[in-house]
Amino acid sequence: MTDSIPLSSEPRFQEYLSQLVPALGHADRTEHFASYCTGLLLPGQRKSVEPMAARLDPAHVPSAHQALHHFVATAPWNDAAMLDAVRDLVLPALLRQGPITAWILDDTGFPKKGRHSVGVARQYCGQLGKQDNCQVAVSLSVANDHASLPVAFDLYLPEDWAADPIRRAKTGVPPEVVFQTKPQIALRQVRRALAEGLPTGVLLADAGYGAETDFRTALSALGLPYVVGVQSSLGVWPPGCGPLPPKPWSGTGRKPKLRRRDDEHQPVSAKSLAFSLAPNAWQTVAWRQGSQGELSGRFAAVRVRPSHRDDARAEPHPEEWLLIEWPEGEKEPTKYWLSTLPERISRVDLVHLAKLRWRIERDYQDLKQELGLDHYEGRGWRGFHHHATLCIAAYGFLVRERSLFPPQGNGWRQAPALPAGWRPRGHPDPTGAA
Repeated sequence: MTDSIPLSSEPRFQEYLSQLVPALGHADRTEHFASYCTGLLLPGQRKSVEPMAARLDPAHVPSAHQALHHFVATAPWNDAAMLDAVRDLVLPALLRQGPITAWILDDTGFPKKGRHSVGVARQYCGQLGKQDNCQVAVSLSVANDHASLPVAFDLYLPEDWAADPIRRAKTGVPPEVVFQTKPQIALRQVRRALAEGLPTGVLLADAGYGAETDFRTALSALGLPYVVGVQSSLGVWPPGCGPLPPKPWSGTGRKPKLRRRDDEHQPVSAKSLAFSLAPNAWQTVAWRQGSQGELSGRFAAVRVRPSHRDDARAEPHPEEWLLIEWPEGEKEPTKYWLSTLPERISRVDLVHLAKLRWRIERDYQDLKQELGLDHYEGRGWRGFHHHATLCIAAYGFLVRERSLFPPQGNGWRQAPALPAGWRPRGHPDPTGAA
């Protein structure tokens, strides 16, 4: 992303915003909506409310701050309606570059120092790569090889938060919000996207979702093929194997229906299967061009049956692809995926789809580093989601602009100068606040 708004893009930006205004519900929110989205796109290290107000209206920072804060933290406009409007405007730009090939599920963390912001808990934070104090949100993006767009974004509310009426009241958690695991939130987003008639793609998710058998089963029930990360400990039956048939019927009592195992007939872990594969099972596959050249790795792909509780089933689990990545020089494989894509799919195509998850990382990189997705300083449920929705609205405009070929226009609009000596509250260094 660039550090400012192209002058030649301004008419398109204003037209884009005007088409989103009906989703706000009231015309008197139009000005603050345009200001907030503009503030997100203007250059600056911080995209929280007060620094944006200072960049947008240097002569009237307090009043501008108050107006923007009310718009994002208090005004009761509907996030889902705005995200739907953004999607309807931006999806045609994605489709001009190619059909939707993937739906990407993921979550992202927002490190926090305090404990009072809605949903904050000590939990795994991907941004930090460890357990720490943070908020976590779940998102669904539609994607192809050229671009992607988040179409759903929901805060994960830990169980202790969901069960605490005092904290819920203080942060404005809606009464209808109950505890759901991240995979449950993700499935709710997927079902809504299907109900809205979005063009479907292969569902991509990491092992935080793919490791749950119920999650994978639900995707199959919805008719969505998937490529999802799994753990090395996943139990599988090697190619051509499966649970034993039911015990022979003795002629009396109920006829046995459940599959079974015995001491000699047991599934293996995905890791053990990987180590047992012959050298010729591994193939070097390139999946895309990176900034420093072609990205490639060593992969094996075998047909397996997941073994989760199949001794309590009348039929074994269907066969799926187990895709394994084992980079040269590593002591063991580093990544595993399960996929319900057709048996005839090539290994190259299977790897390409598995690796398309990188697009969500691009989304989050731009949304956080350039648009300030993680800069919101309020504590409430509404403000958290409003800020995220507005970041996605601004990002949607960038996706549309990037789809123009060749890029239109040059010349750039810069943010006005900040008042001399101004700094946001709590920031002693004015040069680091803007």
